[in-house]
Amino acid sequence: MVACCQHLDPDDIEALVSHVHAEPWLVNVLNVVAASGLPDAWVGAGILRDLVWGHRHDGFDPATVRDIDIAFFDPDDLSRRRDDTAQQHLRSMADLPWEATNQAAVHTWYAEHFHEDPVPPLASVHEAVATWPETATCVAIRAPMRSGSREAQLAPPMRSGRREARLAPPMRSGSRGAQLAPPYGIEVCAPYGLGDLLHGVWRRNPGRLSVAASTARLARHRVAKRWPSVVIHDPARP
Repeated sequence: MVACCQHLDPDDIEALVSHVHAEPWLVNVLNVVAASGLPDAWVGAGILRDLVWGHRHDGFDPATVRDIDIAFFDPDDLSRRRDDTAQQHLRSMADLPWEATNQAAVHTWYAEHFHEDPVPPLASVHEAVATWPETATCVAIRAPMRSGSREAQLAPPMRSGRREARLAPPMRSGSRGAQLAPPYGIEVCAPYGLGDLLHGVWRRNPGRLSVAASTARLARHRVAKRWPSVVIHDPARP
């Protein structure tokens, strides 16, 4: 695994981790994904936006979560059934609204599904995250991998009656994983940084999303109504 996002501001990482640790529900999600065995699996996109921007406003309510985006990477099986089996597996571990997508296979269905031009194959989850719709949602996290192991290191059980949950300790110095948030031990993948997510900025990612598609997303997500303090950039001027 190639290291990514070494440019991230440690203070920004710590701020994101604080949001995560404030929600035992999300810590549980991270642990389920870590235990799932899905290759190179990360939790990201809308769930992190809803978490952070919810905390900026009226709070975050897991009951309102419509889907939990899980990005994994399995170049050995590019079939659409791979996504279905991944979701079924996650559902067998926790009855939650999982939305698992094999990023290695996106190029096989993207054009037909979105009625857009074909896209090239992605080489990693890091590349995939960099194509997600808004800069604030181009963020993914996971419990870290054990150094020298293909298994994710899980958090110890949360203590009864505590809202804070501690994840596994960070990987050893010199490991090849994504940048960690010492001493919290969450891997963070954020190709465009964490600024827009943490400071409440809705900005189109021009790398893949068209202006029309971005405008439609802006209306569908009711951004101004749900998060009044969020700064919205005109999709035509990212």
